[in-house]
Amino acid sequence: MWSDWKEQIKHEPKVRHSLLWEYDLCSFDWQYMRALVVERVIERGWDEDYYALFALYGGMDGVRRIIRDEVLILSDKDIAFVCTAFNLKKEDLKCYIRKQSRQALMNS
Repeated sequence: MWSDWKEQIKHEPKVRHSLLWEYDLCSFDWQYMRALVVERVIERGWDEDYYALFALYGGMDGVRRIIRDEVLILSDKDIAFVCTAFNLKKEDLKCYIRKQSRQALMNS
């Protein structure tokens, strides 16, 4: 899907500012806030935003690891998307495990 991401970057890769509208991007810590950045791009990003993610966070493998281990909240639709696009199992996603735990707690 994005296997040619390195070829697609024609300028300095940047995530659209509108995805992070509430933050001052001049002093934004892209590494510390990586889970939020990945979450926002998954929710509303365009291809260019994904290319920026790959450049910022170590390619497909780096973004895959962030999705799996660090992103805490995704909708069911977005979980299905990332599982397909990044070859992941929903049972391995921290956000899915968290969602299941919260539902079990609410039903007890």
